[in-house]
Amino acid sequence: MMTSSTQALFFYTPKYQDFDYGSTHPMKTRRLKLTHDLIQAYGLLHPNHVRLADVPAAADEDLLRIHTKEYLDVLREADEGLPPTHSRQFGLGPGDCPIFPGLFTYSALLTGASLEAARHLASGEIPRAFNIAGGLHHAASNRASGFCYINDAAVAISFLVDQGLRVAYVDIDAHHGDGVQAAFYDSEQVLTISLHETGLTLFPGTGFPEEIGTGKGEGYSVNVPLAPETDDDIFIWAFEETVPPLLEAFRPDAIVTQLGIDGHRSDPLSNLRLTMRGFLRAVTLFEHSPARWLALGGGGYNLGNVPRAWTAVWARMAGIEIDPELPPAFLSPFRTEGCTETSLTDPPYQTEGARKEEAWGYARTQVKHVHELIFPRLGIQG
Repeated sequence: MMTSSTQALFFYTPKYQDFDYGSTHPMKTRRLKLTHDLIQAYGLLHPNHVRLADVPAAADEDLLRIHTKEYLDVLREADEGLPPTHSRQFGLGPGDCPIFPGLFTYSALLTGASLEAARHLASGEIPRAFNIAGGLHHAASNRASGFCYINDAAVAISFLVDQGLRVAYVDIDAHHGDGVQAAFYDSEQVLTISLHETGLTLFPGTGFPEEIGTGKGEGYSVNVPLAPETDDDIFIWAFEETVPPLLEAFRPDAIVTQLGIDGHRSDPLSNLRLTMRGFLRAVTLFEHSPARWLALGGGGYNLGNVPRAWTAVWARMAGIEIDPELPPAFLSPFRTEGCTETSLTDPPYQTEGARKEEAWGYARTQVKHVHELIFPRLGIQG
């Protein structure tokens, strides 16, 4: 159990519900309210131990750490819900990154939460923080991509680096963290690690072991692509063969994690087959790390999975053990969303037969490439 001092900050604002990607879009902002409500139903925001933090909007000078002024001007113009000139050039329009009222306001708000979390960690005031609205890892310096308009993770990491901290970014979203990788591809101060479904079968089509960084950053970009049908056993093995030794060698002052739960077997937007068991096995490493920990949300398009996964993470960050059975008071609104889950845990699942062997073979090959391409550069034996 925790001491009586605050050890974790949780970032959330009801303002998130003022924004909507559209009724047919897979990114549902109400998943954030569901997560907050489940956390609250569990009593995990007790003021003696944790703090519900304010969510300030990021200022322009903060966003300019990563994004170009021209691009930010276009996003600001699109904030009224109308297409700006040459919007397609900047990745905006029908499809992944629709133009909706308040898109810039929403993006600046969630980025402000990630940045404020980073400030608290950098000051040493608090060792852990969670921004469930963050983790929009696809946004590029001058282009929206993959439901992401502003790359809050990269903005927060840039701030931490400016404070003299070495940062490891670990991304377990089903999709490659391409925007964060690109932002620090030539930096030795940031180690980016992404485990994701292979770009051969899933957006954004990148994230292969050969993408190792450039210049001073050579060896500090790590990618572990996984085949469709990868289950918990394969994911856990690939994670433990790469992430712990990399973090031990790099010795970060802070770890920023992108905890997308879209690798879950019931998620509609990936072909991975994880359960909560595999997801939380990865989280255990961050939970026990001595480094300061900034957790961000990310993907997750099955409304039954997102609140369960991120509530389980928050309980660990706060150091509070909870009953896996969902609180009865939460089940009624959960049912209203069409969710049938009653526990934080999932039934066991394993891929079988030839599909399992193919997934194992692909994982072993990719991990071998990481060992050969990255480990020697960071002085890791084996």
